[in-house]
Amino acid sequence: MADSETILVIEDEASQREALAGYLRKRGYRVLTAASGLQGMATLGNELVELIITDYRMPDLDGMGVLQQARQVNPDIEVILLTAYGSVTSAVDAMRHGAFHYLEKPVDLDALDAVVDHALERRHLVSENRELRTQLGGPTRLEGIIAADPAMEEALNVAARAARSRASVLIVGESGTGKELVARAVHAASPRREAPFVAVNCAALSESLLESELFGHEKGAFTGAVRQHQGRFEQADNGTLFIDEVSEIPAAAQVKLLRVLQERTFERVGGTTPIRVDVRLIAATNRDLRQMAREHTFREDLYYRLNVVTVSLPPLRHRRQDITALLQHYLQLYATENDKQVDGFTREATDLLMRYAYPGNVRELRNIVEHAVVMARGNLVSTRDLPAELSAEPSGTDPGEVTASGSLPDQVEALERQAITAALQQADGVQSRAAELLGLTERNLRYKLHKYGFK
Repeated sequence: MADSETILVIEDEASQREALAGYLRKRGYRVLTAASGLQGMATLGNELVELIITDYRMPDLDGMGVLQQARQVNPDIEVILLTAYGSVTSAVDAMRHGAFHYLEKPVDLDALDAVVDHALERRHLVSENRELRTQLGGPTRLEGIIAADPAMEEALNVAARAARSRASVLIVGESGTGKELVARAVHAASPRREAPFVAVNCAALSESLLESELFGHEKGAFTGAVRQHQGRFEQADNGTLFIDEVSEIPAAAQVKLLRVLQERTFERVGGTTPIRVDVRLIAATNRDLRQMAREHTFREDLYYRLNVVTVSLPPLRHRRQDITALLQHYLQLYATENDKQVDGFTREATDLLMRYAYPGNVRELRNIVEHAVVMARGNLVSTRDLPAELSAEPSGTDPGEVTASGSLPDQVEALERQAITAALQQADGVQSRAAELLGLTERNLRYKLHKYGFK
């Protein structure tokens, strides 16, 4: 808690207002008060406020109105609602629109302490993230990654700027889009390039093994721990730790990971001695961590610590300008590996490969080319050398592409797919933001994603 942290209490009942203000002042905060929503907004226009605690039901401007107007003045401000039992539904609705939390009257002071601390911590994290993004400088590039399509170039430009900083990086994208490749390129372009790059895939380890892999364990910490074991954090000291599938980290390990990011210290499993490390963390996921944080299946404070800089990798179907270069690159790679003279693709094979949708992204393209080189009968890959499922595809176009033929329901569904794909791309894969762009509820969007087979 800092002296500069200012809380605005808006409450039309004088006794409640003064009781809350008095308690918060004793806790060391600078507290401003207002007897109405409109008076509170006038105060906000003249004062720098970190947090608003407001009654939900007020005659002139209710809690929802305070929330909306406060966010227009300062998008980073946090709002906590005070509500009577009968207004809980309205308060929950306000949380969907950006309120931090709500407390029922009469206010439990222990609960108030916890919610205020958490709200101010989140505000600080959001502000730190924005400042770090601003400090990351001008455009640059990463070496060793094929990218000519503007969608991929934009993502790599963000990653390259982040590489020069100490900031944590969160790489998001569908499976097979090259998240670990980008993580390695960020490390190679960073001041830590001479130090270790250590990777761990959370989805590949059981819950019981993951904590030991990350933080290590002492001899005798559990059955089978016959010697001391250094975890990935110690192995990556002064370098970079890449945590893939970070969404799969269990709750207990999330707490320990948050502590490392905040304090740069941890204890091995079964140990009591603090170990200090200097590690730059890069995490990756194909899931919506923001939505998981909202649903309390992933710690919100950890999400903000990880999400200082986000690199959103587009699926291959959205970066078609890169397909030709990727095909040629992997053709040369696997021709050399297999000691074969394969120089290119026939026109028919090229056409088929360019039209294919690549649901498995670059990883699938790479496997297709390796198969084709192994099966090639001459110095050009033909359609008969390609996996059978490619020729069986009725259309390799983007699942959102609309055709002129088909029934009206089919064309309507195609238009919906196209709109959803565009919204997800614009929202960097964040479903809640995509739902807002489409004018849908998140539940409705999730239904349509399942219906149309989005991953």
